[in-house]
Amino acid sequence: MNVMVFDVPAEYGGALSILHEFYAEVLASHDDSVEWFFVLSTPKLDTSKNVTVLNYPWVKRSWLHRIYFDYFIAPQVIKKYRIDRVFSLQNVLIPRTTVPQVLYVHQSLPFVKVRFSFTEDKLLWIYQNVISHLIFRSMRRAERVIVQTEWMRSEGAKIASVSREKMHVVPPVITAEITNTYVHTKHSRSTFFYPAHAMLYKNHQVIIEACELLRLQGIEDYSVILTLTGDEGDKIRRLAQRVKEMNLPVKFAGTLTRPEVFSYYKKSVLLFPSYVETYGLPLMEAGMHGAPIIAADTLFAREILGVYPKAHFFSSFDSVALANILKRMIAGDCKHTFEKLSNPSNVAQALLPHVLSG
Repeated sequence: MNVMVFDVPAEYGGALSILHEFYAEVLASHDDSVEWFFVLSTPKLDTSKNVTVLNYPWVKRSWLHRIYFDYFIAPQVIKKYRIDRVFSLQNVLIPRTTVPQVLYVHQSLPFVKVRFSFTEDKLLWIYQNVISHLIFRSMRRAERVIVQTEWMRSEGAKIASVSREKMHVVPPVITAEITNTYVHTKHSRSTFFYPAHAMLYKNHQVIIEACELLRLQGIEDYSVILTLTGDEGDKIRRLAQRVKEMNLPVKFAGTLTRPEVFSYYKKSVLLFPSYVETYGLPLMEAGMHGAPIIAADTLFAREILGVYPKAHFFSSFDSVALANILKRMIAGDCKHTFEKLSNPSNVAQALLPHVLSG
């Protein structure tokens, strides 16, 4: 059997991690009856005995290049290599082919209740009002659909009109070995860490508003660490200016390595106000370290954290509620038991049977 793994958008972040994990599982399977063809843009993977890696970096030049590739080049690749099955890791199927396809959907924007206007954020609006229809159509056409959470399965089945039986939940995996866990000290309970990029739904604004409220109450003996530079677009620059003007204890640490992120889980409280996520990987990572977590009250956060005793929830845009939780945490009024979240099953090991079964 010849199987194509189609993932030209993957370049960084969670999408690239899932690609690498699945590639590693393919290599570890040692199944010579399957020939694998990884169709990618820039990621560099090694070709091996039964794995061929095809890179098309020009796909990244523009949306037009991407559309041209999907509609004209990808179907040709299927014919050239006599592909029997496609595993699409990029939310949409390859058009203009009758080959059976398994679809991995990890884009949650079409399924959330929060809607973004065109003036608010053009890209988010396009995902919710244009690309969403391509995703829905792909979900209906796919042989089977894989998602990361039960809430995505439920909302996907309802919004895209897809049978729940066709959708399968395979959670992400944390592959790093965790040897050291959170240590509760005055410093750790008053250090708040938020590993997130600058997209609007990451909701950095509610953090700054909460810090401003704490400043008005004379509370300053804490720190907030953000993985931003403070120069990621107009909205973030305005927040950075507010931090500077009010002398808030907020540090823009910039991009951190994975080991550096894991190091913060051991010595800080995870702050996670994001209200649009498919999964919210930092929630699981911090929980596995046994760290306290303050999160926006969302379906994905409730599903991941369950009854985790160190989780504290607030309404996504309620800066007063967030400030109150921060205040209690700083004062040591939030009592916790020592308990960690368990690692979910390996995503790559769980994906492989779904890809190969007919």
